[in-house]
Amino acid sequence: MPRVVIAHRGASGTCPENTLAAFRRAAALGAHMIELDVQLTHDGEVVVVHDWTLDRTTDGSGPVGAAALADIRQLDAGAWFDARFAGERVPTLAEVLAGVTLPVNVELKPVGDDGLETRALAIVDAAAAAARVVFSSFDPHVLVRLRARAAGARIGVLWEDTRIEEAVHLAERVGARTLHVRKDVVSRTLVETAGAAGLAVLAWTVNDPGESRHLEAVGVEGIFTDFPERFLQPGAPE
Repeated sequence: MPRVVIAHRGASGTCPENTLAAFRRAAALGAHMIELDVQLTHDGEVVVVHDWTLDRTTDGSGPVGAAALADIRQLDAGAWFDARFAGERVPTLAEVLAGVTLPVNVELKPVGDDGLETRALAIVDAAAAAARVVFSSFDPHVLVRLRARAAGARIGVLWEDTRIEEAVHLAERVGARTLHVRKDVVSRTLVETAGAAGLAVLAWTVNDPGESRHLEAVGVEGIFTDFPERFLQPGAPE
């Protein structure tokens, strides 16, 4: 079993992604951490949604950033996945932190310099959750701004190509502790280079136990997966 099993958008293989149902199932399965995505609404609230639009994962439509929280709260975020989840809502970051006690990887998805990191930090601080939150992003600028605002924040650098030296340089610049790397670019050399800089490597998104064993063999610390049960409870029904 991987040392760290992180439920990608919750237990998103068996529940609608980025919902409280998915996060609670991940906790029940024994996941070590959950991962989620956050964006700002039109009125500056931090909501848990992956896509830039509401179309795929709700019965709404249009950009997340063009909708007010009150309108997003009215949307069904579960029926698209399965009728059993009809009525599931898009949660706010505050609601997830209050409803799930697991460590949380918060992926920041800003639109330019929209202040997302400032709002997310305030919510994490208000929930007294800083010790169990890791912030990550593909946007280096938001990580730089985050570090400038919070010297103690835990940061992971999201990375998806083989330019490991650039990833390490960014990690050093923002004081990151981990590299979150796309699984198909992970190699022993990449892991060793990261390790020499004091960085653990986590791989995404890994749903096959065979892939996980290979990644463990080259030194990956943990995995992001849609199916945490495959690694935590092998043989259990999904």
